[in-house]
Amino acid sequence: MVVAKIAPSLLSGDFAKLADECERMLSLGADYLHMDVMDGHFVPNLTLGAPIIKSLRPHTKGFLDCHLMVSEPERWVDDFAEAGADLFCFHIEVAKDVKALIERVHERGMKAGLAIKPGTSIEDAYEYAGLVDQVLVMTVEPGFGGQAFMGECMEKVEKLRKRFPDLDIEVDGGLAPENIAVAAKAGANVIVAGSSIFKAKAPEEVIALFRKTINEAQ
Repeated sequence: MVVAKIAPSLLSGDFAKLADECERMLSLGADYLHMDVMDGHFVPNLTLGAPIIKSLRPHTKGFLDCHLMVSEPERWVDDFAEAGADLFCFHIEVAKDVKALIERVHERGMKAGLAIKPGTSIEDAYEYAGLVDQVLVMTVEPGFGGQAFMGECMEKVEKLRKRFPDLDIEVDGGLAPENIAVAAKAGANVIVAGSSIFKAKAPEEVIALFRKTINEAQ
């Protein structure tokens, strides 16, 4: 049985105090630290890269869940492995050879994740879901934080969960207390949330609610 893992998105944190934000989230109950890596090509925004991961690594023992929204993920495997990333999640839409890339990520000592955009068929991921450690189903168009949750993407999660009952299924985009039950019912167990955690008056309560809702649905 899968268990809940809550992954605050540091994209919503204070970039001037990123190491402190990582430790604050862990102290409030986070399981993962979600790092949104954007290259300005695959998505229009530009955020952090391997040098930031490398600078954070000595300051946190947290699990660095790196979501690469980049047009050439193959270029960055070595850099992120050397920087200390724990999970390297790339998009199926741009990988030249998905299986080979998964193998390379594992060879470099990282867990491998496969991400799919809202417009991508979940059936495209079936061939590889048994090879990766996690599948990320985007519930917004990747590129910017603070977007509205796309509930129609939950059908993908349901299909994936039926086929792969023990797989970590991550959802990312617009997750909040008002829709967490929908994600939980569909079968998601790894929850990425930015604004709803970082802007909350009591972030620890949001994290606890997410965990309770997910675990009760399993």
